[in-house]
Amino acid sequence: MLPALCRSVCGAARLGLGLRSAPLLLLPRPLASGLSPGLRCLWSLCGPGQAHTHRPRLLSSARPLNSVSCGCGGLHTEGDKAFAEYLTDEIKEEKKIQKTAVLPKLSGGWDMELNGTEAKLVRKMEGEKITVSFNTNNSIPPTLEEEQQQQEGQKSDENEPEIVSTPNFVVEVTKLSGSQNLVFDCHYPESEVAHGEEDDSDIFTIREVSFQPMGDTDWKETSYTLNTDSLDWALYDHLMDFLADRGIDNTFADELMELSTALEHQEYIRFLEELKGFIKC
Repeated sequence: MLPALCRSVCGAARLGLGLRSAPLLLLPRPLASGLSPGLRCLWSLCGPGQAHTHRPRLLSSARPLNSVSCGCGGLHTEGDKAFAEYLTDEIKEEKKIQKTAVLPKLSGGWDMELNGTEAKLVRKMEGEKITVSFNTNNSIPPTLEEEQQQQEGQKSDENEPEIVSTPNFVVEVTKLSGSQNLVFDCHYPESEVAHGEEDDSDIFTIREVSFQPMGDTDWKETSYTLNTDSLDWALYDHLMDFLADRGIDNTFADELMELSTALEHQEYIRFLEELKGFIKC
């Protein structure tokens, strides 16, 4: 019977018989929550009147964020706060183990230019200009101990290996009276980095040699490139001697590693500081 009554009243409302306000008189809104299913249908289906307009919303999409405001207008959460506190501690620890805030100098009278993670060393000698370029990004190889600890899920703070940056570097030899650069692409083999003091083997190797036009910053692929993988050892030794005569030897390679390690650590601390500032505001 109630469903029929509901349909009758709603039909009358659609025909304009003046029953639009009847539910408000019979069923006040404060009592709607306690109605039986039949009367609840009568109250809710009686058309787009005042009662329908002010129906209470049962569901809401608004969900408050657990945020912390600093006045900058950005989003800040409790997780961000904990992240910033962690970075503060990490920066302090990294500065404690930083050997020196002053970058080490190379012997041989090299001038240094820095551009972020890129470094350039320049020296002139008897009509020639020697330029060594390297980048500290991705210059720290994983150690065998670190790989084993990662596989075993172990971490030892007492015997952590020293972090050493071993970047690839490019040597450009320019004849001041010429129009080409003789370019050497060099790197540190992993097997030679941990050499002993009594070991006379080279701690860096030449991978490629090529002539490149002066003034070009990109490697010109149309220029012939000599790969040393299958090179005659006599020719390779002469190329290494050519570099050694211009100050690119084991002593230089050791000093370059020390400089690159200091640069990489400096940039790492700067990154942590910038990350902390970004997270906080």
